[in-house]
Amino acid sequence: MALKIAIIGYGKMGRIIEKIALERKHIIVARLEKGWVQDDLNNADVALEFTEPNSAYSNIQEALRAGVCVVSGTTGWYDKISDLKKESQNAGLVYSSNFSLGVNILFELNDKMAELFSHHDQYKASIREEHHKEKKDIPSGTAITLAEGVLKKSSLNEWSIHEDLGKLTIESIREKDLHGNHSITYKSEIDKVTLSHSAFNRKGFALGAIVAAEKIFGKTGIHKFNSLLF
Repeated sequence: MALKIAIIGYGKMGRIIEKIALERKHIIVARLEKGWVQDDLNNADVALEFTEPNSAYSNIQEALRAGVCVVSGTTGWYDKISDLKKESQNAGLVYSSNFSLGVNILFELNDKMAELFSHHDQYKASIREEHHKEKKDIPSGTAITLAEGVLKKSSLNEWSIHEDLGKLTIESIREKDLHGNHSITYKSEIDKVTLSHSAFNRKGFALGAIVAAEKIFGKTGIHKFNSLLF
């Protein structure tokens, strides 16, 4: 079924989303930037929201109030997500710190690896993430999701961007032309085990967002992407 899609945030990611959506035979009915209103949604079926943390919540809220399902790839606003429960009764919201299909498989593998290593205290976990210099959030939302998966099975309670014996360390690197690398390492005195994912371009994120749009259409409530994917 061809979906009528509104893109909220027509930057680099928005343009790639448009290309992938058209390849999958969907229709783009709106390309929206700051200052848009509900009428601009043009009877869209799904809105794909890739903006900034300080505008994401209001964008999503307005779209849900208009009865339009939302796919949100913006991170840094999840502390307000429960406030959208009422609006999500009208239309569904699916969110993820990363819509790459490969990364969402990584999330599942990370949870399993954390469970296995939870029985072996001699291994210390750490996370490393690498992105382009334009990325504003440190650490990345993906790294935080990975950290949360590790902490669920760990004796540690917190993560930190600084080395701390009592916390899970996340190292963040910002260099030109990096599209996103993430790794989780468990290291002991005798060996180490590393699980990693490297993105070659933004196409994987865009494809996952379109898949999310196809899966959320017709649903209500708030959903994590991996709950619909797997």
